[in-house]
Amino acid sequence: MILRLAYNRLRSFARHVAGPMIVRKTPAELEKMRRAGLLVYQILQQLRAMVQEGVTTMDLEEAAERMVRDAGARPAFKGYFVPAVGMRYPYVLCTSVNDEIVHGMPSRKRVLKKGDIVSIDIGVELEGYYGDSAITVPVGEVNGEVRRLLETTQEALELAIREARVGNRLLDISRAIEQHVTRNGFSVVRDYVGHGIGTRLHEEPQVPNYVDHHSANPRLKEGMVLAIEPMVNAGRPESRLAPDRWTALTVDGSYSAHFEHCVAITAEGPWVLTRP
Repeated sequence: MILRLAYNRLRSFARHVAGPMIVRKTPAELEKMRRAGLLVYQILQQLRAMVQEGVTTMDLEEAAERMVRDAGARPAFKGYFVPAVGMRYPYVLCTSVNDEIVHGMPSRKRVLKKGDIVSIDIGVELEGYYGDSAITVPVGEVNGEVRRLLETTQEALELAIREARVGNRLLDISRAIEQHVTRNGFSVVRDYVGHGIGTRLHEEPQVPNYVDHHSANPRLKEGMVLAIEPMVNAGRPESRLAPDRWTALTVDGSYSAHFEHCVAITAEGPWVLTRP
C-alpha cells in the first residue's frame, strides 16, 4: 500500500522546515517486523501459485484473508481510512490488473485471462508491527514487452535495495529506480510513492521512485525501515482514478508493474524483511 503525494501536501512545509519525523527501530523491533514480513512473503508465494487463467481476483482475496487470520495477524489494508478518498478500504488485498497501477479492488467479476498481469499488494499487522509487500504476476505467457516491463521493475527494486545503506541519502534510492527504468524505455509513476513503516503502516519518510528535489532527502541511518516500491508504466507516467475512487490507472491504457519490499537499514547493510 502506498501514499499518494497529493495526500501529504498539507504536511510538506513542516517536512521541509524540520525534516521528516523518522522513527528508528531497535534490533528487537526489527525482529518483530521480520516476522510480519515473512508472513507477507509466505502469503504472496501462495497467491502467486494460484494465479492462472479463470481465477478471479476475489478468489485471491478470500484466500489471503484466510491465511492472514489463520496466522493470528490482522490485515493492514482492510478498514484503512484514507482522508483523500473519504472512506475505508474494504479489502485485504489490492489486486491491480494490466493498466491498473495500484489499489485495484478484488472482484468476482474480474476473471484473469491468459496474457494478463496482476499486481498483488498485501500488508499485515503482527504483534504490533507491520509488513507490506507486492509482486506482479503474469497469467500464463505474456509478450516480450510485458515480460521486459516486469523484469525492469524487479531489477529497479533490487538496485534500490542496494542503496539502502547507512550514510547514503533517501534520493540515492529514488535515483537508482528512475535511472534504470528510464534507461529501459519505461516510465516511473510520480503520483504514488513508497513510505516508512513500523508500528504504523505509513510512516515518514515518503520514498519517491524518482528524484524529486522538492522532497526531503534525509541521511539513511541504522534502524530506519523503508517500504520501497517502484511502480512502472510501459507508456506514459501519468495516472487517473477510476470511478471507484480507489483504483489508479494509466492514462494511456498501457500496462503497469509494481513490486515492493520492506528494507531495514542496518550496520551490516540492507536487510530485506519481506523475504527469506
